[in-house]
Amino acid sequence: MSEPADAATLVWYVSYGSNMSSARLAAYLAGGAPAGGRRANPGARDPSPPRRSEPVDLPGALYFAGESPQWGGGVAFYDHDATDRGPTRARAYLLTAAQLADVAAQEMYRVPGAGHPVEAVLLAGVDGRHQVGPGRYETLLDVGRLDGHPLLVLTSPHGLGAVEHTRPSPAYVEVLATGLRESRGWGAAEVAAYVARVVGD
Repeated sequence: MSEPADAATLVWYVSYGSNMSSARLAAYLAGGAPAGGRRANPGARDPSPPRRSEPVDLPGALYFAGESPQWGGGVAFYDHDATDRGPTRARAYLLTAAQLADVAAQEMYRVPGAGHPVEAVLLAGVDGRHQVGPGRYETLLDVGRLDGHPLLVLTSPHGLGAVEHTRPSPAYVEVLATGLRESRGWGAAEVAAYVARVVGD
């Protein structure tokens, strides 16, 4: 384990799905419903925007399973071990540990607050893989460091081969595409090629 942190410690939240869109992430931090979404979010205890964001490439695979109450269609997950199906294009946001815990709570449709199991792991110091619950975004992966801060991914406990895959909704795909354009400056052809690879034609 790394050194214990406190709630104000900075960490990189590495998003690989809809949260690559800054407007979508803002609904988790400041509260409200994302454009095209079905549900409002309560927001984080600290609604401040991320201090920075950076594009990140993850070695494993992005896949979709289940159904999103927010968007309809499949939900994005990341399998760190499926390196033959990668890479996954992601976006890292520099947040506090408390903000990341509050994002994690809202990903599970819970009200943010002190004592969330993700926050407990972060405050204890994290490296490797930690399954803090059975939920679809309750597995926390430490995938490296950037400028001295840990790069942390939220995903499910199962790999891509353990579940039936489902297609994301057009609304979800558009938010994903927005995040790719924002974080990487990609044009239409690059976005379309990546979406075709991870979603299918």
